[in-house]
Amino acid sequence: MTGRRLADGVLLVAHGSSDPRAAAATRALTRAVAAQRPGLDVRCAFLDHAGPRPGEQLAAFEALGHRAVVVVPLLLTNAFHGRFDLPAVLERARAGGLGLDVTTTDVLGAGAPALLLSALRRLLPPVPFDGVVLAAAGTRDDLARHSVDGAAAALGASLGVPCVPGYASASTVTGAAAVAALRAQGCERIAVSSYFLAPGRLHDLVVGSAVGAGALEPVAAPLCAHVDVARLVMSRIGDFALVRAA
Repeated sequence: MTGRRLADGVLLVAHGSSDPRAAAATRALTRAVAAQRPGLDVRCAFLDHAGPRPGEQLAAFEALGHRAVVVVPLLLTNAFHGRFDLPAVLERARAGGLGLDVTTTDVLGAGAPALLLSALRRLLPPVPFDGVVLAAAGTRDDLARHSVDGAAAALGASLGVPCVPGYASASTVTGAAAVAALRAQGCERIAVSSYFLAPGRLHDLVVGSAVGAGALEPVAAPLCAHVDVARLVMSRIGDFALVRAA
């Protein structure tokens, strides 16, 4: 990133949900990220449903005298929201006169990072299981769906058991269908892992489908609940950001 200023602000951008639990989880993650590097100004924004929106937060950074901000998409796949929605929002902010130097990192799920895999493993309930459903939101984007398949394969390999994705939308492979696929492989005790950052309607839908088909309870919490996700955000920020001098 030669020629760019080191950022003294960080903006975490989530998709957003009408479910207030999602915004609360995102704000908790924002506090956890800030705790990883005290003195760094870390804020969150939402592309839809909840506020504040990214443009508002970027304007607030600029009003406070920040000159460079790193934006971290709180997305697990680089589907429509990562490839189109967020860049469009940032372009509108620049067209509206935003003078900040803005750097955008990869989405959190890019490359199936080890910290994400660690959180997926460690959030699974401590009960015996011989198969895992990886509950995900669903997408019509082939590349994004393949990245979920890759995460499921990596999780299954690390646990030594079969792991099959189950989706809340945009796929016929529901949570129940994923349970059936694992039963066909001989699995009897099927756990549910969560490929969601935050709780919400889609999370409840796919988890309910899997549990209704016989998957074990309790199920894994969404990923914002684990400190490794805060560390993953910091790894995405990398050397782009520095603590602002007092």
